[in-house]
Amino acid sequence: MRQPHVDDHVRLTCDIPDLSLHRGQVGVVRSTWCEPLTAYEVEFTVGLDHETRALVMAEQLQVEDQLVTSDQD
Repeated sequence: MRQPHVDDHVRLTCDIPDLSLHRGQVGVVRSTWCEPLTAYEVEFTVGLDHETRALVMAEQLQVEDQLVTSDQD
């Protein structure tokens, strides 16, 4: 499995209770932090109009190769 890059859609593989984020939620990588360990700043949409950013370790993420959309004609 490849490592996430900026603008990749990623899925959480575990809960982050302190931020009310749950396993399976999809977010977008906004930046990569490299010190002291590699982490990813991921933006998640929570509710209809609220966004949460979290620093997440690579082992807590799964890169989504294709984002499935519900807008089908």
